[in-house]
Amino acid sequence: MSASGTVVGGYAARVAAPRALITGIGGQDGSYLAEQLVDGGHEVIGMVRPPLDRPQPNLQGLGGRYTLVPGDLQDAGSLRRALEEARPDVLFHLAAPTFVPDSWTDPTATMSAIAGSTAALLAAVLASWPHTRVVVATSAEIFGDAGESPQHERSPMRPLSPYGVAKLAAHGLVVTMREHHGLHASSAITFNHESPRRPVQFLPRKVTRGVAQIKLGLAQELVLGDLSAIRDWCDARDIVTGLRLMAAADAPGDYVLASGVSRTVQDLVDAAFSAAGVDPAGRVRVDPAFVRSPEATQPLGDPTLARERLGWTAQIPFEQTIADMLAADLVSG
Repeated sequence: MSASGTVVGGYAARVAAPRALITGIGGQDGSYLAEQLVDGGHEVIGMVRPPLDRPQPNLQGLGGRYTLVPGDLQDAGSLRRALEEARPDVLFHLAAPTFVPDSWTDPTATMSAIAGSTAALLAAVLASWPHTRVVVATSAEIFGDAGESPQHERSPMRPLSPYGVAKLAAHGLVVTMREHHGLHASSAITFNHESPRRPVQFLPRKVTRGVAQIKLGLAQELVLGDLSAIRDWCDARDIVTGLRLMAAADAPGDYVLASGVSRTVQDLVDAAFSAAGVDPAGRVRVDPAFVRSPEATQPLGDPTLARERLGWTAQIPFEQTIADMLAADLVSG
């Protein structure tokens, strides 16, 4: 970071432009964050797995206003080289396996990709760029069976999956490195967040895509599990705004980013059918094979700290998020 830099967005930056490195730039969160940062005058560098010329459909809206560097979450050396090439003022570490069930198949790879990559990046920042601001995306999965709802930053953390354990390890690394070395490192404890860029294996996208198929006459029904299951859903575009505010804050910290509103799968289904203008009667079938045991602790986030310290709240209505997803699925067919 240049000593002659100016203050842009809350942190010192090069005179030309603050430089941001985003791991996982091609994903849902990374691409929306890149758009917000570019629009705010940042130079954006994204880390992706090689080859660098692989398609990045989520980055089309940037019009080439970004640079890519290679990096692999399983290769600590490649992560250090990505930092050396980028020399960022701020690092957003978003890249990670995202589908929780997959972590049961290969917990070793999950731990390496999530906790190992976080450790490698924090160590590299400490060694060479200690003034770089770091935001690491963790997850509400760190709470698991917390025993209290809603969950806040000091709630018990008892993860129930290898994914949650790995994210808790990453969270602990951020806290420990910050407190021991004084790094400006923050953990974003994100609850479920959706958008038209959400991958198809996630439930909300399964619902909007299924309803779109019904609307287009390509399917007759939507097959789901427990319609009474509860989640705290908000929009990915709101979440990445929270990530930017965390990086820009005078002091680092850990923040729950969530809507603070509990909704059922039935609410999700109703919103999708309403957006499609289709009567859901007789269109939804519950398959017992998809019904999981009820969760001991209701997953619900308490975003009070983010509101009080960062001025952040979820702005995009749930119904608008689902309508946007449905509209995208209707276009893609």
